[in-house]
Parts: sequence; structure tokens; C-alpha cells
Amino acid sequence: MTDIPDWLHTNVSRETIEDLQRFVHLIAKWNPSINLVSKSSLTDIWERHIWDAVQITDFVGFSTEWADLGSGGGFPGIVLATLAKHSHPEMRVTLVESDQRKSAFLRTAIRELSLNATVLAERIEAVESLNASRVSARALADLDQLLGYGYQHVADGGICIFPKGQSWEKEISDAKRNWSFSFEAHKSKTSPNSAILTIKDIIRV
Repeated sequence: MTDIPDWLHTNVSRETIEDLQRFVHLIAKWNPSINLVSKSSLTDIWERHIWDAVQITDFVGFSTEWADLGSGGGFPGIVLATLAKHSHPEMRVTLVESDQRKSAFLRTAIRELSLNATVLAERIEAVESLNASRVSARALADLDQLLGYGYQHVADGGICIFPKGQSWEKEISDAKRNWSFSFEAHKSKTSPNSAILTIKDIIRV
């Protein structure tokens, strides 16, 4: 794994860096058995995964109730909960992950890092509305499906945050066949052709 990058030292506290280091070590320990991230990206985890999650707060800040859907290895949910731990301890993160082994990993990370977070080991569509002011999902589904999840779990006036790859414009166009919504596309700091979509006012058409 690569060393801690300089950008992290200028963006978060020393205590948060230490917690993120512990999280990275947990991933490295669990990854051979449950494949939390690809083996190739494990060697560049700070840039590929940590920074990709950290940058989200630049666009939407923090919130009291945050729902992270399809949390997988904890991106961005565990990273966001770690960032909030020292600066916004009132923020509670609910991580929804149906895979039981990954849910066990997420619970271990929450316990060892003392995070204000919980895990629901259920399918997203089976979970009662979380009514969260922020809803995130990374590398989970196409935008059309994500908007359905967002519609189910975001509170009135809340914001959905969906990092997307280089086909994000096509996904926006395709999703408009079934949904009405307002959005902003923020250029990703980790991939020049990708975008962080912040979406509000989701209505099924």
C-alpha cells in the first residue's frame, strides 16, 4: 500500500488520519478473504478509494442523518463516518449492505474506530425508508436504479450523492425517461472524466 498522500494532511486532522490508517489496515487484513476492493486498487487505496470518498464532503458538507447504500467495503460510508467523528460527531451514518460477510467487516470497522454508525444487512429495497438528509451510493448501479433508491430513502429537501464514471452524461439522459430531478455535476478530483452528481427533488414520471 502507498504512503499517506500530502493532500490528506492538509484536509483532515491528525486524529482522523490515524483512524483512516486503521481502516486501511483493516481492509488489507480482510481483503484476501472477502474481496472488499480489487487487489490492484489496494496498492493505491488512498487515491482510488479514500480520496474519492473524502471529496464528497466538499460538495455537500456533513449532515445529521446520512444513509450509504450498498456500502460494500465502506466507501464512502465508513470514510464519511470517520471524517465526521471528530468534526461533526452528531452525524449518524446508516450503512446498508446485504452481503453478510461485508456487513460483518463494516460492523468490525465501526466498533474498532468507535464510529457513530450502524449496519443494516438487508437489501436496499427491503429497508423501511431511512428518511436521510444525505444519501450516497458508489459503484452500485446505473443512475436510473439509484434514483429509485434515492426516492425511497432521502428526506424531503435532502440530497443524493452519486459518484459516476465517464458515462455520467448518458446516464443522466437515460434516467430522465423515468425521473424528474435537479442535479449538479461536480468534476471528480480523482478522475478527470468522472463526476460527483448531487441530486435533489426526485419525482417519478
